[in-house]
Amino acid sequence: MNSVQRPALSGLLLASAGAIAFSGKAIIVKLSYVYGVDAVTVIMYRMLFALPFFIAIGLWAERQAIARENPLTRRDVIDIVGLGFVGYYLSSYLDFLGLQYITASLERLILYLNPTLVMLLGWVLYKKPIRPIRILAMGVSYCGVLLVFAHELTLSGANVALGGGLILASAISYAVYLLYSGELVQRIGSLRLVGWATSVACLCCIAQFLLLRPLSAAAVPVEVLWLGVLNAVACTVAPVLMVMMAIERIGAALTAQTGMIGPMSTIALGVLLLDEPLNVWIGAGTLLVVSGVFIVSKYGSK
Repeated sequence: MNSVQRPALSGLLLASAGAIAFSGKAIIVKLSYVYGVDAVTVIMYRMLFALPFFIAIGLWAERQAIARENPLTRRDVIDIVGLGFVGYYLSSYLDFLGLQYITASLERLILYLNPTLVMLLGWVLYKKPIRPIRILAMGVSYCGVLLVFAHELTLSGANVALGGGLILASAISYAVYLLYSGELVQRIGSLRLVGWATSVACLCCIAQFLLLRPLSAAAVPVEVLWLGVLNAVACTVAPVLMVMMAIERIGAALTAQTGMIGPMSTIALGVLLLDEPLNVWIGAGTLLVVSGVFIVSKYGSK
């Protein structure tokens, strides 16, 4: 293997590992709910354990930026706080709430609509035109989600509608973050934005717990603590870094396309660890969603 091929291979491996690790978050959350804890407590522990890592990332990136004479302005700080609240705190909390009502497989499929939601928001807010092929791709993806959603609705009832609505709101919240973060990323750098914006989200989740729950609610089974550590390290911090490194090696477009293994890995883990169903409806829905998102990603910049 020559020196040109190595970065490409390592980038593909990093992108694949990052997608699988991100997908594992839903599985760990569902496993935590088995012990009788709620979304506020689960997300608090996830963010509490992740906070030191993101502060360290932010400090390292800040030091690099200061060396390049690129300090944060007051406007930058305001933007970081706003994006951290909307893109990481709000989207994560709505996601954790929704997972109380639907399977991890359906959650991952809804969240995977993110590229189409960014495109729709760009059309609504900035009048960006949408090519016919991308409209077709969106239709394919949404048909896939509706197929799995309708199947779960017949099995689990009205709670599926509530859970699906919460997850969709989570996806929209993160799409807003992606839409508005582009200019800020160019100005301050992606690692710097992730470090500080996610630190803001961590503090919001901890504050939310302190405001809504008595301190006695922090006394949870030790299994929940270990799941929180695993969620923070393996499914939050590690995939963020892996995806960043993958983008450096193979670019954002190929990284996004490689990340399409995410829904499949969630379904596989859900079947193995949560005894979630695997049938033709889920398989067909997943194929439609991934196909649509692939087309949107492929033609995203054209």
